[in-house]
Amino acid sequence: MSCFIVPLVQAIGTSIYRKCAEKSIADPSSTFLKQQVPALEKMLWGGSVMLIVDHIINGEITWRFPFFTALTEAGGFSVMLREMLTVGVPMSLVLTAVWALYALLLKRRSSTPAV
Repeated sequence: MSCFIVPLVQAIGTSIYRKCAEKSIADPSSTFLKQQVPALEKMLWGGSVMLIVDHIINGEITWRFPFFTALTEAGGFSVMLREMLTVGVPMSLVLTAVWALYALLLKRRSSTPAV
């Protein structure tokens, strides 16, 4: 129900980083991973929005306060926190690893000579 919060916070942080480092990212002499930060940002925002929509469809998020259905029960916050730590953090780590692999494969592809 709250697993999307971790990638959402990472997406916000990535967007802030990209905005602050915009000139150095555009610099051709910057590292290849740094140049691929916009791709990570898009992956994080897209995944977060998809998860939010999924949770709305499944009724885990409502339009009324407290928004998360788990918070209507006693001990609901600990359930949310546990889900963020056991699902959200690994999901964010895997997504970042997939992005790094994508960037490295892109670099390898661009550095091989054309046939």
